[in-house]
Amino acid sequence: MVARITTVAFQGIDVLDVDVQVSMAGAGASYFNIVGLPDKAVGESRERVRSALGALGLGLPPERITVNLAPADLLKEGSHFDLPIALGLLVAMRVLPADEIDGYTALGELGLDATIAPVAGVLPAAVAANARGRGLICPAACGGEAAWAGDVDILAAPSLLALINHFKGFQVLQPPKPAPLIDGVAGPDLRDIKGQESAKRALEVAAAGGHNLLMMGPPGSGKSMLAARLPGLLPPLDARETLEVSMVASIAGMLREGRITRRRPFRDPHHNASQPAMVGGGTKARPGEITLAHLGVLFLDELPEFSGAVLESLRQPMETGSVTIARANTHVTYPARVQLVAAMNPCRCGHLGDAGLACSRAPHCASTYQSRISGPLFDRIDLHIEVPAVAASDLSLPPAAEGSAEVAARVARARAVQTERYRNAGTGKPVRTNAEADGELLMAVAAPDAGGAALLSDAVDAMKLSARAYHRVLRVARTLADLEGVDAVRRVHIAEALSYRRLAIRA
Repeated sequence: MVARITTVAFQGIDVLDVDVQVSMAGAGASYFNIVGLPDKAVGESRERVRSALGALGLGLPPERITVNLAPADLLKEGSHFDLPIALGLLVAMRVLPADEIDGYTALGELGLDATIAPVAGVLPAAVAANARGRGLICPAACGGEAAWAGDVDILAAPSLLALINHFKGFQVLQPPKPAPLIDGVAGPDLRDIKGQESAKRALEVAAAGGHNLLMMGPPGSGKSMLAARLPGLLPPLDARETLEVSMVASIAGMLREGRITRRRPFRDPHHNASQPAMVGGGTKARPGEITLAHLGVLFLDELPEFSGAVLESLRQPMETGSVTIARANTHVTYPARVQLVAAMNPCRCGHLGDAGLACSRAPHCASTYQSRISGPLFDRIDLHIEVPAVAASDLSLPPAAEGSAEVAARVARARAVQTERYRNAGTGKPVRTNAEADGELLMAVAAPDAGGAALLSDAVDAMKLSARAYHRVLRVARTLADLEGVDAVRRVHIAEALSYRRLAIRA
């Protein structure tokens, strides 16, 4: 007899069906082998499954047991294969009826005492099961996560014994309810920052259009404080975005107690982060920081201190909104539509332009320090702003009249305009913000008036703007018009957008 149980394997956030085939044949010495390109964690399932069945008083029969994970050429990774292998053995041993388990996708890690431990990837597995008209068997701790996938028949069992009793009719596993939604927690307020009105304006523009932002200024000028307040200006994720972000978090094993959130991700890796840590990789091609920040903010503080290879690896994902990790046996693609916010000092000492504090190598040290960032990466950043040192007189000022709530309201209105504008863009891929508009769509929605077109044409020659920079100016100008609540992109919008292009080295 060959028992069959369906489980899944993950390639990025894509869910692939795996057929677990269990065969028992030939009496004699006990033999238990797993084939089908398993990794070490899957190979160790033999001992976990054997011990879990023993904890229930069930011993493996003295037969040749072969577990095949099909398709055989697909690498199987992770401990979530424990539960389907155990269920296949129980069916083959005629402890469970095959017809009742048929139609379910199973995943879960077994403890030596037959408890079922939580595993990563339950949410995308539940979404895939729903799309294929299947039920889902998962750990009880992941039931609240799986329930967010919609109308799915979910069996969330705390142990293998509870699952057996359910199928035999001795007890009933109640369908889990979705875990409580985290609607976001109050973050730091923009009102806390004294002065820096130009930087606050740029932060609002970046939030409204989803634009990349670079802040340059001396130490202590408030660059990190400004970046930390950006999430409080962004609108919450909508239902589809929430599911998309939560699926990434589930694959990464970052969903705590199955609770998903509408708050946009904010990731701020240290500058010693490696290339696999940033874009993804490792032996199991795990998602990197740029994927964990999908539909949110990736903040890189001390930008020139990151290695050149790490920074250059960001160029392609910033353009395409996805990152592909190539391995000899697989290619894994993760979503990576992020808003990059970076901060840096103008030079190594950080006090370029201040004769009393600058080092003896100024201004030559500035060109050396800033040259660590390539021109193409600079070109992909829409907004370049200078954040000067805060004057002592500004520190004694009362709190600003406007805080995060007031700015977030304007950002929400501008984002609503963009959502409506791009709802039926017809580009074949979702366009959410002005920063994502490109090609004919951008020219259709951001064509400036005659005065703006003349100014932009002159600026292209005077500032030596690339074609990419030209389009990024148009995107920023479109956002400025949206913040103002007007349909036409005018000369004043083009002028402000041009003022945000790359900063020259200041002597």
